[in-house]
Amino acid sequence: MTTLLECTVIGSWAAPGWFDRLNAEVAANPSVYGAYDRAEALRDAVRLAIDDQLGAGLDRISDGEMRRVDFNLGFYDYLQGLEPITRERLWGPPAHDQRSKYRCVGELAARDGLGLVDEYRRFRELTSAPGMIPVPGPFTLAGCIDGGSIYRDRLAVAEALVPIINKELKAVVAAGADFVQLDEPSFACRPDRPEIFLDLVERTVRGVNAYISMHMCFGNYRARATGMRSYAPLFPAIGSAKVNRLALEFASRELAEIELLGSLPQTMDVAVGLVDVKNSWIEPPEYVAERLRRVLKIVPAERVAITPDCGFSQTARRVAVAKARAMTEGVKIVRKELGYAGS
Repeated sequence: MTTLLECTVIGSWAAPGWFDRLNAEVAANPSVYGAYDRAEALRDAVRLAIDDQLGAGLDRISDGEMRRVDFNLGFYDYLQGLEPITRERLWGPPAHDQRSKYRCVGELAARDGLGLVDEYRRFRELTSAPGMIPVPGPFTLAGCIDGGSIYRDRLAVAEALVPIINKELKAVVAAGADFVQLDEPSFACRPDRPEIFLDLVERTVRGVNAYISMHMCFGNYRARATGMRSYAPLFPAIGSAKVNRLALEFASRELAEIELLGSLPQTMDVAVGLVDVKNSWIEPPEYVAERLRRVLKIVPAERVAITPDCGFSQTARRVAVAKARAMTEGVKIVRKELGYAGS
C-alpha cells in the first residue's frame, strides 16, 4: 500500500437502477438487445461506478463488478461441465436457498477464461486510478456446485477449480493488474480443517506476481449472513495464509473480535470493515474515525486499509455513495491526527 490508511472497496459497487432493470429485461428477452447494446450499457455502468468511487474519495477502486451477478454467480456462465439445478423455493423472504445452483455433468473447465482480463482492460480504458481485481476463491465458488457423479464432494469441486482460478489470476496480472483479491467468505462460515483451506489458497495464488488480498466475510446475499459470525476459529492458523492482506468484516459486529488482529504476523496487512453494508444508516465520519482509532491500538497504521464490510452490490446506490464518503472523511480525521501529509 502506498497511501497511509488506504480507503478502498471490497469489490462490488451499487449498480444504477436502470442497469439492474436492463439486465432483467435482457434475461427475459435476450433477442431485443444486440451485443453492442449490452456492451455499451455495461461500459456506461462501469464508468458510473468509477465516478462514484472517485467522487467519494476512495484511494483504490474497482470496476464495480458490473458484469457480474452479485460477486460470484456470473462466473458459472464461464464454466463448462455444469447444468442448472431447478430451485425449490422462488417466493417468500429472500435467502441463500434462492440462489442459482448447478450440478456437474462433466469435468469443470473454462476454455475461454473467467472474464477477468476483459474486465481489467475495460477498467483501464476508463481510468488510471489504482485498482483492484477481485475473484471468488475455489472453496466459495464450489458452494453453488453439486459434484454429481463427477466429484465426490465440495472439496473435490474446489480442487478442480484451483487451476482454473490460478490460470485466470496469472492472465489478468500479465495484462497489467498489480492488485488482486481472493473472495473466500465461505470458509469464514465453515472454519473447520484450516490446513486444507490454507493449502487451497496457497495453490490458487501460486505464481501470481501481484499484491494479494483475501476477503472473508460472513455472507451478504440480500443482507443476510450464512453462518456463525465469529473469526475466532480461524485464528491463529489464518496468519499463515499465503496472501499479503486479510480483509475482514467488523462494522456490522461493532468491532467484536478486533483484538484478534494483534495475533497476525507483522508482515501481513489488514483491511478492516468500518462501515456496515447491511443497513442504510450512514455512519458519521467521527464514528468511523473512532472505530479506526481502536484498530490502530492493535495494528500500526502502515499495515491498515479501510473498507466497507463487504461489497455494495446489495446496497442502494445513494446509500453506498454516502457510506463511502463518510468512510473517507472519517479516515481523513485520523490521518490528520497522525500528521500524514497526504490527508
